[in-house]
Amino acid sequence: MIKLILADVDGTLLNNNKCLGHNFWDIEAQLADKGILFSVASARQYYNLIEKFEKIKERTIFIAENGTYAVYQGKQLHLAPLHPNLVSKYLNIARKIEGTHLILCGKETAYVESSNSKFLARAQKFFAKLQPVNDLMLVNDEILKISLCHFKGAARNTLPHFQQFEGECKMGVAGKIWLELSDITANKGNAIRKIQQALGITYDETMVFGDYLNDLEMMRAGKHSYAMKNAHPDIIAAATFVTLYDNNNNGVMRTIQKVIFND
Repeated sequence: MIKLILADVDGTLLNNNKCLGHNFWDIEAQLADKGILFSVASARQYYNLIEKFEKIKERTIFIAENGTYAVYQGKQLHLAPLHPNLVSKYLNIARKIEGTHLILCGKETAYVESSNSKFLARAQKFFAKLQPVNDLMLVNDEILKISLCHFKGAARNTLPHFQQFEGECKMGVAGKIWLELSDITANKGNAIRKIQQALGITYDETMVFGDYLNDLEMMRAGKHSYAMKNAHPDIIAAATFVTLYDNNNNGVMRTIQKVIFND
């Protein structure tokens, strides 16, 4: 019996217009009636997720910032901050990459020192709390991750500068323009396992949905793992199943309807 369902947000639960499926709220309510916990696991900020899922925030588990922070009913279930020495080192490198814009993702809020309007408009889609500062080096907060935005592509323009630190930190391309740097232990899969342990839920009782490389470890955290039809090939290879419909055709909810409700 499935007791826990976790879905990535962008490219998975949301369509390309950043909208939920028309029947999301109804199906989520039916899951709650059956005692099944619905959860979101995203690269987005915790406060952004709270804003997006305000209606159900009291019964939803939020895994934010690519698995560095997990909260349920206002209680922290998991935290994996990046060491301050690494934060300083990576900021120094990132600042030298032409065309790169930085977000320092803290537990309390996110911080930016760039005033680029295109970048800020994109950042505000994912961060409900965003604080401008003069110098990211002077921020005093527990840092969950560093997000690097490069509009010409992360895989080619920012990732190569940090591959030398593989094994020292967790790095992942989240969408085409974002590179995320976080603690070596931080990923959605580890966060899910902490949640499973805290709530007494097993691997066999867990269903997950994802589409991109930052969902890779999540595919291994639940027996019922689904890559979206629109997923990256590596996610499709890692998952047990592939949805019949993509994110633009409500693939997550249609799969839940079929598997959970035989509809």
